[in-house]
Amino acid sequence: MTVPTPPRGPLSSTVFGIIASSVIAGVLVAASLTPMISVSTAAAQGAVGIFDGLPSYISIGTLPGANTIYAEDNGKPVAVATVFDENRQQVSWDQVSQAAKDATVDGEDRRFYSHGGVDVPGIIRAALSDVTGSSAQQGASTIAQQLVKNLSIQEALQLPTVKEQQAGIAAADASTLDRKLKEAKLAVSLEKKYTKQQILLAYMNVAPFGGTTYGIQAAAERYYGEDASKLTVVQAATLIAIVQNPNVRAPVDKAGYAANKVRRNDILQQMYLAHSITQAQLTTALKTPESAKTIKNSPPREGCTSASDDAQFWCEYVQTLVPSLTSLGTTTAQREENWKVGGYKIYTSLDVKLQAQAQTAENEWVPATLPTMDIGGATDSVQVGTGRILVMVENRKFSETASGGGAGTTAINYNVDSQNGGSAYGFQGASTYKPFTLMTWLQDGHGLEDVVDATPDPNLNLANFKDSCEPGGQWSGTYGRYTNDGYETGPHTVLNATAESINGVFLNMGTQVDQCATRNNAIAFGVHTGSGQPLQHQPSAILGTNSVAPLTMAAAYAGIANDGVFCKPTAIDSIVAPDGKKLAGQPKSCSTALDPQIDAAVGYAMQGVFTGGTASAARPFGVSVLGKTGTSNNSWQTWTVGSTTKVSTAVWIGNATGDAVTTATRPPRACPGTGDQVATLRNCVFKQTMTAIDAEYAPGTFPPAPTQYLTGSAAALGNYSGQTIAAATAELQALGYTVTVAPGTVKSSEPAGTVANTNPTAGTTISVGYGITLYTSDGSLATVTVPDVAGDSFSQASSAIAKAGFTTAAVQGCVVTTSPSQLGNVVSTDPTQGTKQPPGTTITVNIGSASCP
Repeated sequence: MTVPTPPRGPLSSTVFGIIASSVIAGVLVAASLTPMISVSTAAAQGAVGIFDGLPSYISIGTLPGANTIYAEDNGKPVAVATVFDENRQQVSWDQVSQAAKDATVDGEDRRFYSHGGVDVPGIIRAALSDVTGSSAQQGASTIAQQLVKNLSIQEALQLPTVKEQQAGIAAADASTLDRKLKEAKLAVSLEKKYTKQQILLAYMNVAPFGGTTYGIQAAAERYYGEDASKLTVVQAATLIAIVQNPNVRAPVDKAGYAANKVRRNDILQQMYLAHSITQAQLTTALKTPESAKTIKNSPPREGCTSASDDAQFWCEYVQTLVPSLTSLGTTTAQREENWKVGGYKIYTSLDVKLQAQAQTAENEWVPATLPTMDIGGATDSVQVGTGRILVMVENRKFSETASGGGAGTTAINYNVDSQNGGSAYGFQGASTYKPFTLMTWLQDGHGLEDVVDATPDPNLNLANFKDSCEPGGQWSGTYGRYTNDGYETGPHTVLNATAESINGVFLNMGTQVDQCATRNNAIAFGVHTGSGQPLQHQPSAILGTNSVAPLTMAAAYAGIANDGVFCKPTAIDSIVAPDGKKLAGQPKSCSTALDPQIDAAVGYAMQGVFTGGTASAARPFGVSVLGKTGTSNNSWQTWTVGSTTKVSTAVWIGNATGDAVTTATRPPRACPGTGDQVATLRNCVFKQTMTAIDAEYAPGTFPPAPTQYLTGSAAALGNYSGQTIAAATAELQALGYTVTVAPGTVKSSEPAGTVANTNPTAGTTISVGYGITLYTSDGSLATVTVPDVAGDSFSQASSAIAKAGFTTAAVQGCVVTTSPSQLGNVVSTDPTQGTKQPPGTTITVNIGSASCP
């Protein structure tokens, strides 16, 4: 028998759609029953074919939630920040009050415990809407169906682009028969895979409660400041009233209170009808008003802006480490996705007590703004031997936007590299880089007591600097103008030059070592540029032209304080996954950067910086500290970096946006008794911060410098005056000195063409490699010894005086004598015989006589 073709037109389509949907609805009902009912009619079998073609698998899985960042307070974890895309805290069955469970079932799905997951009337309404083009909102979905929808929306929210997310959400919320059928089948699969209790709990954990608030626990905190386990009947009904239309019924204002109350009261009625509450409870609940007096309405604290005041930049830094946390996933994309889903507890190394004290010091000494410069300041402390970061503060308030939140705020974390939210390049490290040249100096066999010239050389030839990293092995050109802060000149020991940070000494040291080796020493201690560009090794790098982040220098000096063993800085100690599994944090990564004997010598020299050198004002009382200060041109960037045996701290204060300043860089005040220059503030911050740290991490003493690295090649310079230039040059070079012959000649009593004198002068203590200048005598000040002519005749005396080298003839004089042997002979000369006189001096020869005119 041939089935007649139905007439075309709107009516036939509507009727056909209703029939089809009714049959499919019957299939869904059958699919949800156990045991399975046999379906035999042709129409039903066709519907089964359509039904079988739909997706049939969905898993509750792990729902997106908040990540919590913890710090340490007296060894105990304390939450300092909560970050999330969705404010959600998954709770267990026992952590939800019975009132909340009853309100959910009675208000959303009265037959929840009896059906198999589908709502046939809802499907038929969707069919009518689909075939008639109606846009009426569908409803009456079961809790299982709503859970499917919410899970689909959650899945869409994890898509990589906003466009994909919006498309996924629209598909999950579409009012179409196709969507309802898919949702229904997936609901049936949920009912077969999970218990009613699991489904209800999952729904309560995933449901939207307005804005970024998801799940019953977050909602309880958001609107009542309460745990879900303590929700009352009224509170439970109020919260469940939100879920069908969060944008309208969230009780955040007068309109929301009114809309919510209508739905809340309906849920209360349904709870009474279901015998979940008594008549008395219903009456009391209905009389409860909805207003700011009954609802706390506390917006969720989310993101680093809402972190503890002293941990906002820390919060941002921790989040930049997520892509590198291997315990969060095998790939970068997987780690970022897992972090976005959330639910992790991140336990970090930050010490909240020390952080607060360091922030106090920063705020006290470093202003957030200055009219004369874009002042910035940062302090970082790293534990020696572990690399754990204990302190990270700066002088400005935190802002999440690059444009900032006004004067005195910034989104830039001055403490760290650009890739971690820091400045684009970092800040010139200045003389904090000098210890790496000192390391190379000692590695090459020199000593701390070696004496090096401090005098600035305006014509310093760059070809004097060896560099095995540079093509040709050296540089070309001249260094350019440089000065010593204390205007030092002449010979200084390396020990003194380290304490006083004498530029001339370190540049001259640099001419005797390999710049590539110095660069490699710095790299071994973790030093790198803030921008990620390669560390430079040109001669100017000796004085610290590389731009670095404060955290980098704190970690490097912690390595020097650790017998030359460098540990990479770490922030994350451990992680707890959403399922409660303990995961690894950042691994401890330490390596030997320098021979411990040489390291001890370097540390010994660096202690002098705090015991009489440039950081004397920064030293906590009675504490052994090694370190270095640094000051770039015009004090644009200033540093004090130092370490005890337990903790290393770097303090940077400078121009946050570059080196250009238009007026004097003077803050409103400085350390008591130290003047008013910005460069003094670093010592104030360092001393106050380290004094607090030392109280918690009691420091010890550093090992002494091995003798072989103390004594060098220092010796007194001999007297080379009167030697030929060639002979003096050969002898000095053979001793290891560098020799320069000054152009031209100088007035001297030494024979013309010989060495008149040297610089340094004879007897000065200097070391191998010291530069010695020879000056050539013009002989103009040469002297001749007046010969002994006593007893000679005048003619004999004149001849002897001429032979001695005097160019002026002798002149006869007279002297009275009674000695027969002296009468007529030479008695004396003027100048006196035996004295040295210039060659042109006239010599008077006095002849003895009985009387003189």
